[in-house]
Amino acid sequence: MMKKTFLLLATVLLLGAKSMETHSYKKATLAGGCFWGVQEIIRKLPGVISSVVGYTGGTIDSPTYEIVHLGASGHAEAVEITFDPKKISYEQLLGYFFRLHDPTTVNRQGNDVGTQYRSAIFYHDQEQKEIATLVKERVEKSGKWKKPIVTEIVPAKKFYKAEEYHQDYLQKNPHGYTCHWLRD
Repeated sequence: MMKKTFLLLATVLLLGAKSMETHSYKKATLAGGCFWGVQEIIRKLPGVISSVVGYTGGTIDSPTYEIVHLGASGHAEAVEITFDPKKISYEQLLGYFFRLHDPTTVNRQGNDVGTQYRSAIFYHDQEQKEIATLVKERVEKSGKWKKPIVTEIVPAKKFYKAEEYHQDYLQKNPHGYTCHWLRD
């Protein structure tokens, strides 16, 4: 009886310890045109814990879609990604980023035109800046793009979550507009 009690107690303690393990998730903030399509591709990647669409990189506090859409706020439509670096590295994430949009068009993706649709990597620390620079250089040298890569690599600023109707938009509206797909 005592042995069973001990085994049961040990099992409970072990399961409790496992559920209390802390995860060292990381954040990435990427802008590659309309945030709907970027989010739809990114959210499916193994190791991506969550994704939120919003606005960043501008000068106006608490921007709304109506303000950002005008193109004068300086904000880009972006996706803030929480990821598990044990399952997907920042470098791998950027590999997908450079495949899901055209990084050679200034302030444009498909029919979407304006500074809010620019290609940008908003780095959160020095390591992300260095990795972003290396990945951008590797993509540039790969020859996959005929024009120069124009993706900005800039420090992350405050991220403002977009209105709820933009969150997971293509999940809610599967036939909605997107100009994003994974290129080879």
